[in-house]
Amino acid sequence: MPRKNTPVDPADESVVNPQETPETHTDPEMEAFMAESGENAAAPQTEPDVNPEDGQDPGPDPEVAAAGGGEAAPVPGPDGTVDGENETPPEPEKKPRRRKKNDENPGTAGDPSQSDGTPEKVITPASRRRTRANTVISIDETRSVETSADKRNNDLLDLVESMKGKKVLSGTIQGVERSAENPELSYAVIYHGDFKVIIPASEAVEPPADFRDRSPADVMHYMVTKRLGAEVDYIVKGVDKSGIAAASRLEAMASKRKEYYFGTDRDGNNRLYEGLNAEARVVSVIRAGIFVDLFGVETYIPLRELSYQRGVDAAAQFQPGQRVLVKILEIDRADRSNIRVTASVKQATENPYEKALRKYVAGSRYVGTVSMVDTNGVFVSLDGGIDCLCSYPKRGRPPRGSRVTVRIIGINNESNRIWGAITHMTTAR
Repeated sequence: MPRKNTPVDPADESVVNPQETPETHTDPEMEAFMAESGENAAAPQTEPDVNPEDGQDPGPDPEVAAAGGGEAAPVPGPDGTVDGENETPPEPEKKPRRRKKNDENPGTAGDPSQSDGTPEKVITPASRRRTRANTVISIDETRSVETSADKRNNDLLDLVESMKGKKVLSGTIQGVERSAENPELSYAVIYHGDFKVIIPASEAVEPPADFRDRSPADVMHYMVTKRLGAEVDYIVKGVDKSGIAAASRLEAMASKRKEYYFGTDRDGNNRLYEGLNAEARVVSVIRAGIFVDLFGVETYIPLRELSYQRGVDAAAQFQPGQRVLVKILEIDRADRSNIRVTASVKQATENPYEKALRKYVAGSRYVGTVSMVDTNGVFVSLDGGIDCLCSYPKRGRPPRGSRVTVRIIGINNESNRIWGAITHMTTAR
């Protein structure tokens, strides 16, 4: 009896198709490498399935082709007839569609995590766009806008250039720290972009000649603290990749002194000399005056050389970091390592008395504000920045800041002095 062809159940896992590609085991590291290279090595190459219902020719039977025949021999049916002899041939049996192993779970195609638990890195167009997120398209041929990476790189180049080429950098002292391990050490902190520049106290300020039996560490810490907010120069001594750099202010000051106090112009004259007006930076303010950095030399300017007015409060008019115009009165270059400079703020500007005295007439009355009271009398500040010395009024000593009326008694244009008497007084609120 002829054997009847029995269709193979595709769900039967006991039946093995010799033409089906066997499962291959791959290395997860190679899978990751191939995934990063843009290739999916985990997905096996198989022939596309063709469904007869799609209207496409399924082609020859793979089993018949494997046996070497072009067409399969006709097989008689149970009634002894052969397909094709009847006038109305029965509907051909639909060949069951073979399933791939990955067809049961399409989401696991080429996923090595199903075998060893290692997820695969899949490169998609969206991930490729994310990798190019840092790319900047410029308007012109040369990009003019700096990114954060550009700024950090430029800041690092500045520090390296200062370290290797002794380039002088400038910055503002924004903090003063003491070492937790050694409280005797103090540091001035300057930020250059994202980099933290620290300057030891011994490299930030020159120690005084006499510590007056005080702790040197406390004195140096106080001097650095008084310079908070000051603009100073420094030269980098070392840079750490973690974002910290060490620097020296004293070395930068020595470089500035060499350039400006001993350097000459085309005519062979010193760049700085007596009688010259120059710009200075206020580095410290105390009650009796200010300290300024004048091209690498710290010099002290007392109250009497700050303003033509009497009783000026230095802390109210000056602060660290401020730039002022000064007149160089004297320079002592005898000791190259210890240059001494005398300067004045008030002499760098026009004397207001020479102009203001022409505004007042003896015998007339004017209003003003009490600026100072001492043993000499009451000083009244008039319009134009001049003080009129008045005697004590009979009603009592007026407080500072009170509004008064003054009768001018005399004016001396040669000595730039004016004096008068208080005729009316209003107590300050």
